[in-house]
Amino acid sequence: MHAVRAFEAAARHLSITRAAEELNVTVGAVSRHVRALEARMGTALFLRGSRGLALTSAGKTFADSAREALDRIADAADGLRLRRFRRLSVGVYGFFVSRFLLPIWPTLNAAYPELEVDLHTSSNPLDLLASRYDAVIAVSDGQPRAGLVTHSLMPIATVPVCAPEFLTKGAVGFAAVPLLHARPRPDDWRRWLDYAQFTDVPVQGGSSFESLGLTIEAAAAGMGVAIAIDGLLAPDLAGGNLVRAHPTIRPTRRQFVLEYEQRMADDPAVTAFVAWLNDARGEPAPKKGAAKKAVMKAGAEYAR
Repeated sequence: MHAVRAFEAAARHLSITRAAEELNVTVGAVSRHVRALEARMGTALFLRGSRGLALTSAGKTFADSAREALDRIADAADGLRLRRFRRLSVGVYGFFVSRFLLPIWPTLNAAYPELEVDLHTSSNPLDLLASRYDAVIAVSDGQPRAGLVTHSLMPIATVPVCAPEFLTKGAVGFAAVPLLHARPRPDDWRRWLDYAQFTDVPVQGGSSFESLGLTIEAAAAGMGVAIAIDGLLAPDLAGGNLVRAHPTIRPTRRQFVLEYEQRMADDPAVTAFVAWLNDARGEPAPKKGAAKKAVMKAGAEYAR
């Protein structure tokens, strides 16, 4: 390729000297490349005379073909640079979107304005399979799975929450207040009560809701006490809508993870999304902006 580039520049300028200036190499380097190419082709490409260079018929044919080929390579590289970030399709557990992703979404647009992401929410684990999307944010035990790349995002730990007025008269009596239930997580109350040593408190009765989000909204409205995921409470606690009804936080073996198939590991758009999530979670980085620089480098390599 070096020899072809040297020949094409010399053929275009009909000058070894001007070709060397364009390519920022020595005159001798261009001459050696051209002579090596002629030796490999087994034919002369230039006529060398007192008035300079002239192309042979073979040289003119090869110069035209070489120029077209190099132009096509340049166009292809430019096209890859322009579409370095593919449009990502990400399946996400719905409550994670509303309580974690949406509040920080503007930072993704600020960090990677070229990156476009389509979110598809579900509370059904069977919907959130890495094979159906470019990546998924789902609930998992975090164990490695063949063919998948898994990034741990947040441990799932549960805690009871209620409207602030429930605490005006002291500690919450769980046997005396309505317990609110999220139907996708039917065992949360029993497990938390047993962990907190309230084993004699029954869990029957109380309103039930189709999603964890609605259950939390009902608790904020004063309907009762709900079990929430502690790591996703920040917006509600900051807004004063909810408070923890008890200091005991029950850990679980489950966590939120970002997963994608191994074939997507080097995709610049996925790399950017991972870097942004790590920044959003406060993952330590060697230098400010280092993650973004790494992504841009990956994009440049992809373009090449």
